[in-house]
Amino acid sequence: MILVTHNSADFNVISHLMLENWFEEKRRQLGIIRLLQVFIFLIIDIFRGISYLIIMIQRIYSDLSDFLSPGKVLILFGARQVGKTTLIKKFLTKQTCRWRLESGDNILLHEILSSLEFPKIISFVEGLDLLVIDEAQRIPNIGMALKILCDQVPDLQILVTGSSSFELAGQVGEPLTGRKKTLTLFPVSVLELSKEQSAYELSSSLENFLLFGMYPAVLSVKTTTEKRQVLEELVGSYLLKDLLELERIKSSKILLDLLRLLAYQVGSEVSAHELGQKLGLDGKTVARYLDLLEKGFVLFSLRGYSNNLRKEITRKGKYYFFDTGLRNCLISNFNPLDRRNDIGALWENFLMIERLKTRMYSGIYGNPFFWRTWDKKEIDLVEERDGQLWAYEFKWKNLEVTAPKDFMAAYPNSVFCIVHKENWAPFLLTNK
Repeated sequence: MILVTHNSADFNVISHLMLENWFEEKRRQLGIIRLLQVFIFLIIDIFRGISYLIIMIQRIYSDLSDFLSPGKVLILFGARQVGKTTLIKKFLTKQTCRWRLESGDNILLHEILSSLEFPKIISFVEGLDLLVIDEAQRIPNIGMALKILCDQVPDLQILVTGSSSFELAGQVGEPLTGRKKTLTLFPVSVLELSKEQSAYELSSSLENFLLFGMYPAVLSVKTTTEKRQVLEELVGSYLLKDLLELERIKSSKILLDLLRLLAYQVGSEVSAHELGQKLGLDGKTVARYLDLLEKGFVLFSLRGYSNNLRKEITRKGKYYFFDTGLRNCLISNFNPLDRRNDIGALWENFLMIERLKTRMYSGIYGNPFFWRTWDKKEIDLVEERDGQLWAYEFKWKNLEVTAPKDFMAAYPNSVFCIVHKENWAPFLLTNK
């Protein structure tokens, strides 16, 4: 179950009886002190004018205890608004150990941890079994501070979250070598929804998934107008916030122009040089921005696969969005599928990101590529797994398509599949 907030006056979704039963159960499980901490979480959001809507979606990392270890730091990465804070708060309500939740915005926390003074840092966690820091990338010297905690308080469990992998990963990389585990939380996945919804229900929601994406706040509202409002808020307030703050990029306009350009070229090969020419920037600057957008969980890229043929293309890459709703919002196009001329690109982006989630969440270890030759023979996705190639061609309609002869001749032991709107679910719910 995830707890999603949205602006409305619908707090009566949780009845008084449900609250009474819930608090009584929590009182027995946690005791009065822990219960008061949980209650404070609710009160804070209520006074912000935010009400709760409970959606029965079991997130893939619902029990973070499986990943926590004394003396090691568990790092939970993910874009803003994908549910990291909700996940850890829900996790903490079930804990009977002594824990503390801190925010990376807390200036006092900055002073303590960035001081790197052993006595001050050790006394800060005295008596705790678990320390949780949300948005830890905002704390100077966080990597060295966490190393001190791991070495000096080896029985302490530590969980930190970050919405900007470029900043947090850069700070903790070397100091926490051998002392960390990393997880990535994406917007809600089809794999997660499949635990609660039937194949029919998933298929019935497919158009909404393609048009509005999978962010928890989008899934929590019903009307098209509400979904658009949520996405516009995400793009306007959250999408580029970390890049602008932490990388000292003065204006979001150039990044938005770059993203809109890429939104129209989903599924097509692009180069930093070509993008730079269209934007009036040099190729190195564009390459830097692309790298930041990937590390900020806005975009992800594929490179071309090549092993045998000289005419295979490998220099250019393809870029996809982590969420199709954000992509559509950037170009202000929420037209129904039967009124779109980009359904092929939209379908390809959706399958690419959902398959990425499936690989990450299901432990499918494989390298993803696209395949294309100079004479324009192509395959959308090639996964290299356990010495075998799995090739997937994405088509919205159920059309008969044969594997490119050059590909099958060069890689005769590969498996070729077509994924279309009538057979897409197994592709995202299995390791085949």
